[in-house]
Formats: sequence, C-alpha cells, structure tokens
Amino acid sequence: MPELIAKPALDRAPLTHGTCRLEAVELGPITSVALFPGGEKAVAKALKPLGLSFPAPNSLSSSGSAHLVWTGRDQAFLIGVTPPDFGPAAAVTDQSGGWAALRLVGERAADVLMRHVPVDLRAAAFPPGRAIRAPLGHMSAVLIRETEGFLVLVFRSMVRTAWHEIETAMRTVAARA
Repeated sequence: MPELIAKPALDRAPLTHGTCRLEAVELGPITSVALFPGGEKAVAKALKPLGLSFPAPNSLSSSGSAHLVWTGRDQAFLIGVTPPDFGPAAAVTDQSGGWAALRLVGERAADVLMRHVPVDLRAAAFPPGRAIRAPLGHMSAVLIRETEGFLVLVFRSMVRTAWHEIETAMRTVAARA
C-alpha cells in the first residue's frame, strides 16, 4: 500500500524586495464556523473559554494564538485551535487542507497588495485587527491586517499563483521607490 506524505502548500524561502518581505506560514487548524439561525448565544458560550467572540463584519477576534476571522455573513474561520463543541448552533467544517497562508510585512506592504486587491488597505482605512474577504487578482482571498503587514489566506491550489502575483507587485513597488 502506498504511503502518503503530507507536503506543505508552498515550500519556498522567504523573499525580500525593497522594504517588503513575503513568506509562507503555517497556521495550524482552520475551521469554518457558520451560525445557524438563533445559534448566536450558544456559539458565544462555546467560544468564551477560548477568549474569543464571534467577529463583526470585516473584523476578527484574537486571544493568544487563536483567531476567529470574519469571512462572510454569519460565518468565520477559527484559526490555530481545535474548535469547541458548538452543538446544533453552528455548522463546523475543517478547512485546514484547503487554505494556505502568506505573510507580507514591510513599510510598503499595503501598496504591494493594493496592486491586486480593490480595497484601500492603507493603515488609516484598514487598521490592524481588520479582516476582509476580497479578490486578490482573480483569486478569492481573506486578508487580515496585522501590526506590521498582512496575513493573506488563499485556496491551497492557488498559493503558487498568489506568491507569483505578490512577488511581481513587490518588485514593481520596490523599483518605483
């Protein structure tokens, strides 16, 4: 019987151009949590021991290495921890194998991403603690604003394309500086 070996979604060394650095990151488990109608209180109770609350649109809730990131109406990704038992209050789906993450940091990180994302990502409009689901070029992405840059989640099958697109934008922004 063949032995299956897990491989990372992207096996590349971190990349630096100008003031920006791009790297692939491992986030641990990623679980989609979709609220059923009337399940808000039960989900809030289940999240309390994790120090999390269900996020408002375009935001996230964090506690230590656990994050609950808004991804749509009554839906969020629980990242970094095993999900609690939500019972009949929410649909829970493991997304760990379907998504990959890239971290882009640096002084011009917002300029780099705004070449492909049709959203104002400058710190004044999109401060740390915000999260959106938006297109990255032709790919669906979840963008999380961090203190020094962005965490970019894309479908695992698209991570090489996302890397290439971001790298190209990094080179262009660095050249213009």
